[in-house]
Amino acid sequence: MTSETLWASSEAQGKSETTKPPRYWPGVVLTAVYWTYELICRRLDLSMGVLFLSRMAALAFLDLGFTIWWLTNRRIARGERWFAVAVTLAGAALVFPFLPPSGSLLLLVFWLPRVFTAGGLWLLVSKKASPRLRRWGLGAVVWLLWVYLSLLRWDGLSGDQQAEIHWRWEPTAEELFLREQKRSTPHAPPNAGEAVVEYTAGDWPEFRGPHRDGRVETGKPNLDWQTAPPRLLWKKRVGPGWSSVIVVGGRLFTQEQRGPMEAVVCYEAATGRELWAHEEPGRFDEGVSGPGPRATPTFAGGRLYAASASGKLSCLDAASGRIIWTRDLVVDSGAAIPQWGFSSSPLVIAGLVVAFAGGQQDCGLLAYRAETGEPVWTAATGKSSYSSPQAVSLDGTEQVLFLSDRGLVGIEPSRGTVLWEHFLGNEQTLPMIQPHVIGDTGVLIQSGDGLSLLEVRQREGTWTAQRHWRSRALRPSFNDVVVHKETIYGFDEGTFCCIDLQTGARRWKKGRYGHGQVVLLTDSSLLLVAAENGQVVLLEANPNEHTERGRFQAIKGKTWNHPVLAHGRLYLRNSDEIACYELGATVQTEP
Repeated sequence: MTSETLWASSEAQGKSETTKPPRYWPGVVLTAVYWTYELICRRLDLSMGVLFLSRMAALAFLDLGFTIWWLTNRRIARGERWFAVAVTLAGAALVFPFLPPSGSLLLLVFWLPRVFTAGGLWLLVSKKASPRLRRWGLGAVVWLLWVYLSLLRWDGLSGDQQAEIHWRWEPTAEELFLREQKRSTPHAPPNAGEAVVEYTAGDWPEFRGPHRDGRVETGKPNLDWQTAPPRLLWKKRVGPGWSSVIVVGGRLFTQEQRGPMEAVVCYEAATGRELWAHEEPGRFDEGVSGPGPRATPTFAGGRLYAASASGKLSCLDAASGRIIWTRDLVVDSGAAIPQWGFSSSPLVIAGLVVAFAGGQQDCGLLAYRAETGEPVWTAATGKSSYSSPQAVSLDGTEQVLFLSDRGLVGIEPSRGTVLWEHFLGNEQTLPMIQPHVIGDTGVLIQSGDGLSLLEVRQREGTWTAQRHWRSRALRPSFNDVVVHKETIYGFDEGTFCCIDLQTGARRWKKGRYGHGQVVLLTDSSLLLVAAENGQVVLLEANPNEHTERGRFQAIKGKTWNHPVLAHGRLYLRNSDEIACYELGATVQTEP
């Protein structure tokens, strides 16, 4: 039986179902509701998790609703209904193998509403056409959309979950970087005899600064950007990754993806010239954020400690890049690689390197001897976290804080003994920011869809952790906060925000900078905001109002990486490029 005969037979059956003209308005309403929500949700003040789930629900509503309406619409011939289903499924099946591996499934899912919309509009405008024209026109419209999809490349999502799509023949930033690497003069091989790299005052030796709190003393530089704008010292392409940078002894260290190799790289801080790169086989890539390492290396005692996205913990000589020892967090803990890769930056304390693994039982945090990589202790935490261990002093006791989906835990650093724990219970979250110590006993943490301030005390050997307040007035996702005097500054999703430290009440919310990061210049009471679009914005740390002091475009591309300030210079990178700016001449003050 030919296809034309089958179509005629099906159409004859369809005529027995109804003699009324086709009714397409339900499909139009479904697609209109979906696209209206897509427009509205960009303006709604929703948390990242709620936004994602609501968008998935809207997609499911359209996909399921449109499919049910189409298959049960007895005013449309059965052959026409099944023909449309077959064309749609066949197009998806044929296109899918040709989509780039990263994000191909997400691209396909987000493309279906466009297929339904275009198909529905065609049926609406062709409802008076002959069945044959309507059928083959529908097939042409749907297949043209699938062909168009095959020409696109998915490059992840922005912070507000808008797809980043480019023509597939356009080179990626990583491809452009690798081409430049091939043309450049190879760096000299590591020289184990070089002088030891040493920490000096004003350096930035680990993630978010010496105390991991995003605070820096700048010596009161001239930050009047109208009269002394930031001056570009150097800029260059860099391999993809969401690592920040550290600056020690005139050198800049970071982590990058270089094709199939994951690299720890050393640049000259003043010029951007590559000094050495240690590469190991491995590539982590996922559809939302793209490829590359997530953690930031840590400097201590002339060495670097770096965690790869797949869980390799390495110790390297900072002067030469020579590997000293390596451990595998997955093997040592039995953990699985997290959805967005290992993102926790190692902590060096008491001669140990502490790293998060999220393994079974008590293998949440793992401690290794810094000199040799020998395992020393393990401690129980939750299984999920993108936060990093933090060295603090609480109520006179040195300890390591770590925040996971289970809660906040305080650990004695030399033996790994759990001193106390604050469980989140039904406020479980996926932590991505650091705990912040307030005074002698306060700890500010991410909890659920907001922040909580805890009071942690020790009485006669017994620790207690009680919550002072919980607030949704500032809802961080992966955007950390800074604390200045009696206020907290940070991103409430994509908008900058200030809340009261004592109550958690909002003071103001203004400045749509996307999902960026912030550093506090403590002695100037200024905030340096790295916006998601690569702009840098200077704000007053003013609890009463949002006041911009200047802004400039520092780098291009999606910028989620934390900015760094060291010796009057700003260092900022993303997955495309890295740049160094001089922020102004230092103001001479009276002795």
